Amino acid sequence: MKKYKALFLDRDGIINIDHGYVSKIEDFEFTEGIFELLHLFSQQKYRLFLVTNQSGIGRGYYSLDDFHTLTKWMLTQFESKNITIEYVAYCPHSPEEQCICRKPNTGMVDDIVKRYPINLSHSWLIGDKQSDIDLALNSHIQNRISIGSNKFQNSTYHFNTILECKTYLEKQKNLLAY
Repeated sequence: MKKYKALFLDRDGIINIDHGYVSKIEDFEFTEGIFELLHLFSQQKYRLFLVTNQSGIGRGYYSLDDFHTLTKWMLTQFESKNITIEYVAYCPHSPEEQCICRKPNTGMVDDIVKRYPINLSHSWLIGDKQSDIDLALNSHIQNRISIGSNKFQNSTYHFNTILECKTYLEKQKNLLAY
């Protein structure tokens, strides 16, 4: 069976600007360059997946229905730009619940790998928190990109913005070609 290359993406801070517990369409603002970055990975035959901690559900800040409504809208926005997100894995638990799906635990990636034949050693993860990078490391995802003002331990690459990341990878397409 053929195994696919995958790009795993955090949501808040990567797909959208993290305004804190984003749960409404009117509060959702795509990060600059995210569509172009995902096109770049798609052109190189990567499958796209979201892995997102959503503790706002467990904390009672918004409901599971709110999350699904926003996710459906977000996926429609991607589809309108010819970008396919294969699957959205999420952890609805608060940190105190210590579940196996909450990053940096590997539950979300484990679930995706059961559903899709993924070659993790030829895959990437992009995140904006140490827990994202730790998830990639714990899951044996080979390439780890941190975004934001902090460079996290064990990230393979670091960029201040998604746009900066996209620009670099466009110039270094050989990094994406396995």
